[in-house]
Amino acid sequence: MTATKDRIRMVGTTLLSDDWYTLKKVTFDFLRRDGTWQRQNRETYDRGNGATILLHSPRTGNVILTRQFRMPAFVNGHDGMMIEAPGGLLDDASPEERIRLEVEEETGYRVGEVHKIFEAYMSPGSVTEKLYFYVGEYDASMRVNDGGGVEDEGEDVEVIEMPLQAALRAVDAGEIVDGKTIMLLQYVALRGFASARAT
Repeated sequence: MTATKDRIRMVGTTLLSDDWYTLKKVTFDFLRRDGTWQRQNRETYDRGNGATILLHSPRTGNVILTRQFRMPAFVNGHDGMMIEAPGGLLDDASPEERIRLEVEEETGYRVGEVHKIFEAYMSPGSVTEKLYFYVGEYDASMRVNDGGGVEDEGEDVEVIEMPLQAALRAVDAGEIVDGKTIMLLQYVALRGFASARAT
């Protein structure tokens, strides 16, 4: 079987935007399965890789989520206030280092052990970003500040503590529509990490 790299001939790259992140148009020839080469153009949006985490409490059955405004969701018909698991871009830090910093900035919880569960490309047809997914346990003693994010970066993050089962019902009801958050909630639910006592 031909390696993928041998099925790609790069023709050229055009920088379309380098404002917040980098948008490029890539022209390449692709070797199709029938043996013919086809010229294609694709746009790639590079915002760097990121990490996300779901904090859960086996004692209470609760999870920690956030709510904040997301302009891309707003312009696509959502009211923009997205309920999400904490997360952020790596910005040259390791995924574990970054997620510890992000979860404290956004939620105010300084976590102990975190466990990487998988990596995933969330929109590989257009975005280069790969996310590193983590889970971790929390309790009230780990709260060191109110969270809320970094005001200078335009963040205004509301911290939400809710039962895992209530969060899963919110997914079913279309109230939680963020992909990474749904994946983390389902992972924790399937593996029984958080107790179902709190409903």
